[in-house]
Amino acid sequence: MQPFALNYARPAAELEFATPYAYDSGLQLNVLLDGRVAARDHALLRELGTTTSTAGSKTHFDD
Repeated sequence: MQPFALNYARPAAELEFATPYAYDSGLQLNVLLDGRVAARDHALLRELGTTTSTAGSKTHFDD
């Protein structure tokens, strides 16, 4: 018997875009190109939903 969800599951689409922030190991936060903390940019958070850290685990989010 095949689980119901497998009939409808699709692979996630790969989106290619450059993130407007980078990880700063000194601050241990994601920062924007101008040096501001990415998690404090409300427009960015509305657009992306979160600023996932690329430094380690993909389940860790900046506060």
